[in-house]
Amino acid sequence: MAEPIIQVEALSKLYALGKVGTGSFRQDIKRWWLSSVLKKNDPFFSETGAADDSHIWALHDVSFDVKEGEVFGIIGSNGAGKSTLLKILSGIINPTRGIVRGRGRINSLLEIGTGFNDELSGRENIYLNGYFLGMQRREIKKKFDEIVAFSGVEQFIDTPVKRYSSGMYMRLAFAVAAHLEPDILIVDEVLAVGDADFQKKCLGKMQEVSSRQGRTILYVSHNMQSVISLCHRAMHLQKGKMIDIGTSLKVVNAYMSRHQQKRYRQSWDDINHSPGNNFIRVNFVELIPHLKNADDPVDIRTPITIRFKFWNLIEGQNICVGLHLFTQSRECIFDVSSTPQEFRKGLAEGQVDIPGNFLNDGSYYFSLIFVKDTSVELFYLEDCLSLEVEDYRENMNWFGKWSGHVRPKFPFRVRQLAHAKEAVPGS
Repeated sequence: MAEPIIQVEALSKLYALGKVGTGSFRQDIKRWWLSSVLKKNDPFFSETGAADDSHIWALHDVSFDVKEGEVFGIIGSNGAGKSTLLKILSGIINPTRGIVRGRGRINSLLEIGTGFNDELSGRENIYLNGYFLGMQRREIKKKFDEIVAFSGVEQFIDTPVKRYSSGMYMRLAFAVAAHLEPDILIVDEVLAVGDADFQKKCLGKMQEVSSRQGRTILYVSHNMQSVISLCHRAMHLQKGKMIDIGTSLKVVNAYMSRHQQKRYRQSWDDINHSPGNNFIRVNFVELIPHLKNADDPVDIRTPITIRFKFWNLIEGQNICVGLHLFTQSRECIFDVSSTPQEFRKGLAEGQVDIPGNFLNDGSYYFSLIFVKDTSVELFYLEDCLSLEVEDYRENMNWFGKWSGHVRPKFPFRVRQLAHAKEAVPGS
């Protein structure tokens, strides 16, 4: 079993809000002497937590280890403490308390062009970053052509990087970070900047760095499918605390289930207080995702059933019911309706089945409309149900946004023709 290359014990970082220092030069000197020189706990920070609203724990008692050659994912919403953790591991900031043990060279890509000097050319920045890692000039020179080819900025390699576009900057920064052979590569949500081809190259390179070269990668991303695909294990941070750690699939599924915004059921047993009017009253509406396990997240593969009941208050009304599906930006995806039929006075029910592999990932809202004689609106129950559909990709190394609102899985066949070589002109 591989030995841990990073060990983190009870790591915490406390920030004072709205001010720098203690407010006293004498106290600042005392604080620096105790914490930096004598290596004692900072006397101006609480050991148990912030006592008031003037402090905030960016990290609080986080402990984990990362094995050599492992790709370790870190997930969580904005403000969870992910970037703070990576900055501590990279040596950019110091923790308030806790221990970090690590061995080997670390290269961090925490934002576009971390470590770049804007006034220097791309060539000069490649050598500068290599020196930062403790590499010899001959080592950097050996990798130079490979870095430039990967980045695709050959034409501009002697141009100051301040004149690069954000895409060029990003490509060169990632190429430098991945090719200069650090023992530990730290990547923080930088792939969102690149285009689809660049994302594919970066993900492929990270897989190669880990599996073939045995390098360790710490990877932060909001793209859950890339975390599942790339990472052996993952950790979920929330408000500075570690919520979960384990296999990437287990941690990501639990995270998505907790954070999916959904309204799956509404019911009104009292007809006098239910939505409707003198023609129609709604009894309940329900969205049922068909999952193998109740804790699984709803993703693009998940079949969905919509069920509803309503009271028809007028004998013999000819009614059809329509189901409208909208995106978060209020674009209508579909409007499907039942066959019109006469209903006796009383309770009626309906059901709509939406197959899996139909919707794209995103947030969706359902509305129900009740129509008389196919032309007269009786009642419109707006935004009565909602769900969030997560992405899922299998056997694919590209994780950019999939185009369109629907994502059907139609039969799609491509085959090699017999005697294909002879069919190519000039072959």
